[in-house]
Amino acid sequence: MVKPLLDMSAARVFFDGIFTSPRVAHPEGVAVHRDGSIWCGTETGDLVRLAADGGSVERMGGTDGFLLGIAFDDLGNCFVCDLRYAAIFRWDAATARMDRFASSGIRVPNYPIVDEARGWLYVSDSVGEDNRSGIFRYDLKTGEGRLWCQEPMSFANGMAMAPEGSGLYVVESNASCVSYVPILADGAAGPRRVVIKDVHNVPDGLAFAPDGSLFISCYEPSRIYRWRKDRGLEILIEDSAATTLAHPTNIAFKGNKLYTANLGRWHITEIDLTLPGR
Repeated sequence: MVKPLLDMSAARVFFDGIFTSPRVAHPEGVAVHRDGSIWCGTETGDLVRLAADGGSVERMGGTDGFLLGIAFDDLGNCFVCDLRYAAIFRWDAATARMDRFASSGIRVPNYPIVDEARGWLYVSDSVGEDNRSGIFRYDLKTGEGRLWCQEPMSFANGMAMAPEGSGLYVVESNASCVSYVPILADGAAGPRRVVIKDVHNVPDGLAFAPDGSLFISCYEPSRIYRWRKDRGLEILIEDSAATTLAHPTNIAFKGNKLYTANLGRWHITEIDLTLPGR
């Protein structure tokens, strides 16, 4: 068995929301706000804010649905995927209102990527059973949009914009791989290609580290990989007991700390990447 780069002492429960009000109920999405706070969405449709030091929780808005991936724009507005309503909602930083933003055609909106340079919001559509999974694109101002990448994917899930902005890295959970979809000069989707294979067993989330490494969270087993072009795929950390890391879904960086949502429990995990490893 391959030994992870970090042992579990590098991970801790950043915020335990099992009995708080609001409760951090099986969080799926997680994102870092520009003020350093950690935001997540819950299975009860709550969008919650955890203080930067993990000392408090606050409900910012909600849908009464099931929130999946979330993402901020530069103004602090938060785009939220909702499973129940098959729609993307937008939490407005100026008014603190949560309103439906876009929905046309999408069936299982899973994860949003804000592309302010081009004026688009990309959203993975997981769908699943009929393999009509793909990526939708919506105008950031109007919410109008449609299917953008029409190549079928095997349960498109978490995504990350390439550091240079050239395209999207996309998890295909049912194929245990990560694909790359270029964004062409005219804004169209280029040919999809698989770039990382054998991400066992159920990859879910993606995030680029400040040094350009790509981190991949797995729902099963409770594991996080690190991938670099020169070194390939490495197991960063794994929780065989699925307690501190409890079926991690989306992940987000704040400096040298990695935060994970845990769909299997009621907490957000913090992983300190500065601790010595192998």
